[in-house]
This record gives sequence, C-alpha cells and structure tokens, in this order.
Amino acid sequence: MASVEAAAAKMVGDKYRSFLYDEGEKSTEWRHGGPPSYDDINKLFEEGRTKEWPKGSLEETVQNAIKSWEMELSHKTRLKDFKTINPDKFKLFVNGREGLLGEETLRIGSYNALLKSSLPKEFQYYKAEEETFESSHEAFRSAFPRGFAWEVLGVYTGPPEIVFKFRHWGFFEGPFNGHAPTGEMAQFFGLATLKVDESLRAEEVEVYYDPAELFGGLLKGPPISGATHGCPLSKQ
Repeated sequence: MASVEAAAAKMVGDKYRSFLYDEGEKSTEWRHGGPPSYDDINKLFEEGRTKEWPKGSLEETVQNAIKSWEMELSHKTRLKDFKTINPDKFKLFVNGREGLLGEETLRIGSYNALLKSSLPKEFQYYKAEEETFESSHEAFRSAFPRGFAWEVLGVYTGPPEIVFKFRHWGFFEGPFNGHAPTGEMAQFFGLATLKVDESLRAEEVEVYYDPAELFGGLLKGPPISGATHGCPLSKQ
C-alpha cells in the first residue's frame, strides 16, 4: 500500500485527475494548446456520484488514475508525453476483443476504442470504423453538454492487478446520431482489470460492459426531422 499512497500524494492540479504536468516541462504537446479544465464535469461528478472515497484510499487512487489516463488520451497528442501508462507494454482490451496498442488507441481515440463492435454493420449502434478521433469526441460532447462522468464503484484486488467496477453517466441534453435529446440520464456499468507496474503505470487495461445499456438511453429520443447521419467517453 505504500506505493499506492505515494502515487496518491503526487496527484496535483485537478482534484480528481493529475495533469501530470510540470510547468517546466515545455515539451508536452497538448491537442488544444494546453491542459484542459474539468470544472463542469467535476460538478456533475460531485452531484451524481454514489460514494465519496476516502483520500488516499485504493479506490480513490484507481479512480484518479483512470481519469488521468482518459485526460491524457483525450488531450495529449504524443504517447511519449503520457505519464499514466508504460508505453512499451500498454494494451487495451474491450469485451474480449484483440488488444489495441498505445499508439493505435491514441490514434482512434477512447470512444472508438471502447465502442468497436464485431456485429454486422446493420446491427451496430455506432460504427466506430467510420468515425475519426475528432468526430467521435464531438458526438459525445454534443449529446452530453455537461459532460460524461465516470466513477469507481468498488475495488476488489490491489496492485499489481487491480479489479474494479465502474459507472459512466451523463444527461442526454443534446442531439445524438439523428436522435433528439430526452434530457434523461444515460448510463452504463462495467467491470475492468488494470495491470500496473511498480510505478502504478498501466500496462494492460481490460474492460467489460454492455454497450446496449448506453445506447438504449441515447437512441430512445425521437428522430430529428430531416437529420442526416450524425457522429455517435472526451469528458469523463
């Protein structure tokens, strides 16, 4: 637990995610010119979370680590600037599919990585292979203008292989893929494993969840008249 507590102590900047950014480190390339602000999504998170984990607990450390990784994946352009993963070993596995290396995950973005599907295209809720990093993030920013919050619900094993349960939610207040917003909460739950090195950098992440939980909330809105194809987690 000493390494967990040490890692938690290093969390600086945003209170729920480390920007892992030293003002003297001028070489980091940010997608939008600099570190992002999470004020709005933090407010949504605080209003909707199911539990506030104690400072320095394993649950809080895992939650902040995943939020920090998502921040880097969404806002940094070079894998070598990431501090949350071991770039030489990192792989992302989703619902038992083949693992994605760090560079591929960064290229396509977190939404496309998580929402890839092996179903025939006519049965896919979202066609990840037809979306870009930018179009996928814009689609979810549009659907969830207040953000798409994420929390750890429980942690069952400690490092080096951490098993945890999570919840992802937001309010469907903007259009999504030709469907009008309902204003209702859309959410899904899942399980994940996080394999880390001695510095708590992620080497492998495995995620298991049912995408139908999410899309059930997003596709219940009535079709928008005259809408053409729209692009179906940037804020977390």
